[in-house]
Amino acid sequence: MIGLWFTQIWTIFENYRPAAVRIEREVQATVEVDEAAVEEAVRRLGWRVYATNAPQERLSLTQAVLAYRSEYIIERAFGRLKGKPLSLSPMYLQRDDHATGLIRLLSIGLRVLALVEFVVRRRLTADGGWLAGLYAGNPKRATARPTAELLLEAFKEITLTIIQEGERTHRHLTPLTQVQQRILELLDFPSTIYTTLCVNSSKPP
Repeated sequence: MIGLWFTQIWTIFENYRPAAVRIEREVQATVEVDEAAVEEAVRRLGWRVYATNAPQERLSLTQAVLAYRSEYIIERAFGRLKGKPLSLSPMYLQRDDHATGLIRLLSIGLRVLALVEFVVRRRLTADGGWLAGLYAGNPKRATARPTAELLLEAFKEITLTIIQEGERTHRHLTPLTQVQQRILELLDFPSTIYTTLCVNSSKPP
């Protein structure tokens, strides 16, 4: 009965629904390419504005562009300081002098990273060479602008074994790979800075 009652009410509402007006329109559009605007946009693609106070006799346009592309970006140093491998934050230090000391110590590490990277890149640029073997899984991939992190990571497989036999100390050091030797050469470090670690001696080298 209840269901039938609702059905009758709905039928009454259907019969008294006001008439609706439906309007149908047909729209046609024509598209044309503005060739002049396209050519102007394409002409400006890749353009960049450079401003310098250096006279043209001292700094040509080509030199200015190359200097801009190779400029030192301070934000990258901040990223290194706060991220890997220095990891300045977060700090769990309660004393101000400890926090100051840690920041100063990591700042020295940051300068070492920047210096190593600068020296190697400058040497590669001067020699017109590339350095391969730094990328895991892709030993043939070469770069002329390696990062200090990649250069240091190339030495992570080094193992120094020390055996104490009476008064004698025996040391065995993993031989240097070609990539490691090349990095030391780019840094103007002699190979003896590495090989003297494995000299058999009763005293540390």
